[in-house]
Amino acid sequence: MRLQVFRAMLLALLGWAAMLPASAQQVPLQDKPFAEHKIVLQLSDGDAKKQALVLSVANNLLKAYDPDKVAIEVVAFGPGIDLLLAGSERRKQVESLIAQGVRFDICLNTVDTLERETGKRPEFIPGATPVQVGVGQILFLAENGYTVVRP
Repeated sequence: MRLQVFRAMLLALLGWAAMLPASAQQVPLQDKPFAEHKIVLQLSDGDAKKQALVLSVANNLLKAYDPDKVAIEVVAFGPGIDLLLAGSERRKQVESLIAQGVRFDICLNTVDTLERETGKRPEFIPGATPVQVGVGQILFLAENGYTVVRP
């Protein structure tokens, strides 16, 4: 009986420990207390036209709404992280949007995969916010009132 209790406690402890890193790396919500609209733009495509469209949508939202009244977050994962790499041809556009309050999240799982495949860790734009799991960040935002848009 004691052995069964010990095993159950050990399994519970291991389960809790496995969840700890994921929750510890969760990126908090943007500090936009007056935001009336909250949008997360999903970018999982490396296509230049799709990347340009995501930037255009973010820019148009800033124009349509007072920047204090809208929270915009772009989550890039998979091939979509190309937009946020240091050598991106759209780097200035991304940095301009960051300066206007748009947050760009980069999936560290994708970065880790690229590092394993190439032997070199890709450098990304310093203003990008690293998140461990891109899709997990989208889910977290959706659960906290963000509307998910996939241009």
